[in-house]
Amino acid sequence: MSRIISVVNQKGGVGKTTTAMNLAAHLSELGKFVLLVDMDSQGNATSGLGVDKSTVQHGIYEALARQKRIHDVVRNTMHDGLRVAPATPNLAGANIELVDVERREHQLSDLLSEVKHAYDYIIIDCPPSLGLLTINSLVAADELLIPVQAEYYALEGLGQLLNTIELIQTHIKPELKILGAVITMFDKRTRLSEEVMGQLYQYFPDGIFRSIIPRTVRLAEAPSFGKSILQYEPGGKGSKAYERLAREILEKHEG
Repeated sequence: MSRIISVVNQKGGVGKTTTAMNLAAHLSELGKFVLLVDMDSQGNATSGLGVDKSTVQHGIYEALARQKRIHDVVRNTMHDGLRVAPATPNLAGANIELVDVERREHQLSDLLSEVKHAYDYIIIDCPPSLGLLTINSLVAADELLIPVQAEYYALEGLGQLLNTIELIQTHIKPELKILGAVITMFDKRTRLSEEVMGQLYQYFPDGIFRSIIPRTVRLAEAPSFGKSILQYEPGGKGSKAYERLAREILEKHEG
């Protein structure tokens, strides 16, 4: 059964896109057929998987606007079994354009229903905001993965995000679940990170992944070369951490 996971945190710089693209890459490496949907107009997940943004004429925006079918905008990546629905700069205007559209919160969900049967996993990289594109990404998802940076201000805004999720569960999609939080950019040498972890357990007492993503230079470098960490440094700490996260998610789903 196909599962749609939105990777969401309205706070920028927490490793959201890094998590979305590397989780997708490792799920495909573990034998799953995966689609990564880039809902961030910056298109970092698109370029991070080796797609030259300057060559993308039609992306997820054009599919949302019903100018193209989603089948026509999906591109292959350098990973077998991983495809991407790329972002274009046009996506930046979608928050405004969707306001007057009927069933505006359901546009992405309706779109993905056309291709959901073809994939084991659809991973959505949400924009760093709580606008209509993020709302669409939450409504389209079966589950939410929340990356949280292990730093002092990481929990700022987390309550707002959880409140938004609760509103969607109450009014639009009661079956929406939080898959869990994943701690990113963790530096075990700092006491502060340990303190943040303790606070995080108060927000997610039963939903923090054992896999912790370390802060590494290689993870930060890889997207600039158009590569996932699996391609850039397959034996490194970052790649092993995302492999553990992918396996942990598979264990949750497959028992």
